[in-house]
Amino acid sequence: MLKKVVIPVAGLGTRVLPASKAIPKEMLTVVDKPVIQHVVEEAIAAGFREIILVTRSGKQAIEDHFDHHYELEHELARKGKHELRAAVNDTIPDDVEIVSVRQPQALGLGHAVLCASHVVGDDDFAVILPDMVIDNPDGNRDLTAMAKRYAETGKGQIMVESVPEDQVQRYGIVDCGGANVEAGTSAEIKGMVEKPDVADAPSNLAIVGRYILPARVMELLKTTKPGAGGEIQLTDALLELTEESPLEAYNMRGKIYDCGNKAGLLQANVALGLRHPETAEALKAFIQGLDV
Repeated sequence: MLKKVVIPVAGLGTRVLPASKAIPKEMLTVVDKPVIQHVVEEAIAAGFREIILVTRSGKQAIEDHFDHHYELEHELARKGKHELRAAVNDTIPDDVEIVSVRQPQALGLGHAVLCASHVVGDDDFAVILPDMVIDNPDGNRDLTAMAKRYAETGKGQIMVESVPEDQVQRYGIVDCGGANVEAGTSAEIKGMVEKPDVADAPSNLAIVGRYILPARVMELLKTTKPGAGGEIQLTDALLELTEESPLEAYNMRGKIYDCGNKAGLLQANVALGLRHPETAEALKAFIQGLDV
């Protein structure tokens, strides 16, 4: 059963400087929760119960956020602010464990995942990039659907989204052999290309930072040589995996916001803020009154 998810949080957050100079980028907020909490809640909803943070020095605020703050909880209880106390206290359910491991050097996503190998062990696992917030307004979460597909087929899953064809050079693109992969469905991956030229792109399906993978990936990462940028790339290990067993691309239904850059973070705040009961009315009125 899928229980473990690896979330690499060791990045420097250069795309959101100066905000991330002293605050981990994962602790920047979307409405009333830090980005990392949105991501962890997504994983928990999909059934994962062991959250493995791959971290570094200066990121303690992430771990503290999911810990108890007894003085704050006591003060909120004393003032009768029980709903707010529950929001602070119940950041994760009692049956969920958060484990932290260190990435001593920034040597790529593949290296970050490999740093968690001793915790993952022989279990299949997921990888979630912490900057990406997925919005499924209907409540049918894409990661949950992807985990279900994995349970049904036993095939590794990589989440993708359809992007405009003239933007494929910005992303890692999957090759599904020309298959028409409808939103909410999966198709077998024939290959993967990192930031291809528009003319050479095998599809417009871009990898968006959600993976469900067999334990075998960890063994492959141990022998994966540095690739693009001199870093150990997860994609290189996945390409090697496809020679042994099939991987599928799951085409997401929701909307993804890259909160690792300023525009994406602002967009996520507007989109989710317009549905939050405490902010929706005031935010909508503010936007309608803008003279832009």
